[in-house]
Amino acid sequence: MIRLSLIIPCYNEAATLTKVLDNTAQLDQQKLNEQQISLELILVLDGSTDQSLSLAQTWAKKHNNLLKIIASHPNRGKGHAIRLGLAQTTGDYVGIQDADLEYDPTQYLKLLVTLLNNNADVVYGSRYLIQDQRRILSFWHSLINRGLTTLTNMFTNLDLSDMETCFKLFTREAIQKILPPLREDRFGIEPEITIQIARQHLKIYECAITYRPRTYEEGKKISWRDGVHALYCILHYGAPYAPLPMQIILYFFIGLTSALANITIFGLLYKLAPPHYPMAILLGSAFVCSAIINYLLCIKILFAHATKNVARELLRYALVVGGMGSLDYLLTFLGHQYGDLSWIISKCFTAPLSFGLNFIFRKYVVFKGDGH
Repeated sequence: MIRLSLIIPCYNEAATLTKVLDNTAQLDQQKLNEQQISLELILVLDGSTDQSLSLAQTWAKKHNNLLKIIASHPNRGKGHAIRLGLAQTTGDYVGIQDADLEYDPTQYLKLLVTLLNNNADVVYGSRYLIQDQRRILSFWHSLINRGLTTLTNMFTNLDLSDMETCFKLFTREAIQKILPPLREDRFGIEPEITIQIARQHLKIYECAITYRPRTYEEGKKISWRDGVHALYCILHYGAPYAPLPMQIILYFFIGLTSALANITIFGLLYKLAPPHYPMAILLGSAFVCSAIINYLLCIKILFAHATKNVARELLRYALVVGGMGSLDYLLTFLGHQYGDLSWIISKCFTAPLSFGLNFIFRKYVVFKGDGH
């Protein structure tokens, strides 16, 4: 027997919920490779304020032991609902089904076949693989989805065609590996799951599925803000474990931002300071400000930040900042004193060297945390 658990996150989907439950129930007792499917449905009502709960309760009474309802308040987002549902599943295989009609749940049979035939750990149902026919999607929505998928691939070294798909099927063992680190409450759960799959080196496949997108007038909830947050999640969760060239490219922008901040702050202080004000204080103040900016950017979007030994990490960072600050001042002073350069020009020559050394020390000395 194949025990299949499907999680259905739901927020105010009374218009489609009953139909989705009816369609999903068709999987129960189906035969696949001479084995019968035993279905477990877990509906997570994420702060719904419409009639979703009463409709679900009515449906559950007609389908004995098939549906488990989890009511969560207040609304926290799809990611939170998925995490609640994943923790309650008991099946050998676990999937995710939206509570609207964009995805046909009976297509989980295709995902199951792909998973079993290839001994895979995870199968994604892709909306963008070749199909006989498809409904035309919104250009900008598709462009953003493909862009986020491409960026995720760059940071995970995968070759997915549709990272943002709802249809994801996991083995029980795969769920046990990726569930504990999950943190995202909203749609950022999609790149976070994919990055965890890559981190665990799970065997992943894709298969084509049909997709019937709804419009925002019909109740679509994802917005451009979720796209921006998904971009942040890709960087935040993916960058610490990305291939080295991607880390160097990303740190170039972090270092460039910090260097520009260093130069800008120094320039402002230099103009505002009274005549003959100690240059060491101006240089040191600018450097400390840029170091703080650098640290915050590093722990937010690049390196694995310590969650257990924060004090030790901060001590290492302080030592590196102190050493780099001394070197920064020394090189700037030498450029001004012996290179006949203005303080600003000398500072501009010093900044690139600081960038390179900062990356090396931060990656291999400072940030040795246990990950995000």
